Amino acid sequence: MKTDMDYAIVGNRIRNEREKFGITREKFSELVDLSSFYVGQIERGERRMSLDTLIKVSECLHISIDYLIFGVESKGESSKNLYSLIDRCSEKESMVIEEVIKIILPHIKVLQDKN
Repeated sequence: MKTDMDYAIVGNRIRNEREKFGITREKFSELVDLSSFYVGQIERGERRMSLDTLIKVSECLHISIDYLIFGVESKGESSKNLYSLIDRCSEKESMVIEEVIKIILPHIKVLQDKN
């Protein structure tokens, strides 16, 4: 079993997912309650994360820990249903949906925690 983790690859996955949402490192660091400097170190693979931090990052970016660590994505039944609905939309409607999701998704966990 391979036990050597490439932290630079994990950090790159985090940065790529963060950038997909169009949020800055500073805004992301606020959402996960970490310093921007620390997030930068994680994204460059210079620092290791605690399990708590890994969970915060995965929840904020709405990606699995499996994907962050191993690069493996899995989609559940609810994701398939969502894709089916989006497939019914026009290209323009799909683009609007994508932009709305990019805006709200990183904030959903933060809002749930406040309630």
